[in-house]
Amino acid sequence: MYMELPSGSDARNGQALYNRIAVLRTERGLSRNALANALQVSYQTIGYIERGDFKPSLELAFRISEYFGLPIEAIFSRKPFQPLSEQVYGNRNSPPAGNSKLR
Repeated sequence: MYMELPSGSDARNGQALYNRIAVLRTERGLSRNALANALQVSYQTIGYIERGDFKPSLELAFRISEYFGLPIEAIFSRKPFQPLSEQVYGNRNSPPAGNSKLR
C-alpha cells in the first residue's frame, strides 16, 4: 500500500506538506490508535495528519521521526514523494522484455 497525502495548504504561502505516516504505520502493522498511544496524541490526530487535514507541530514531527527511527525528511516533504518502488527499482513504465502481453 502506498499513500502520500498533502496536508492542507498553509494560508500564508499555500505550501502543502506530504507525509508517509500511513505507509510506515501499515508496514509495521500499527493501527492509528497504537501509534497515537505511543506518541501520546489522539488517534484522530494521526488520522488528520495522514489525510492532510492537519500539519503536526515541529515537536510532534520529531516524536514521529524518533518513533519510526527515520529522519524527518523521510516522513515529511513539501514535494510529493516518489513511490518507494520507483526509488528502489527505478522508473519501470514499460513491461519487462518478453512480457509485452498480460496473460
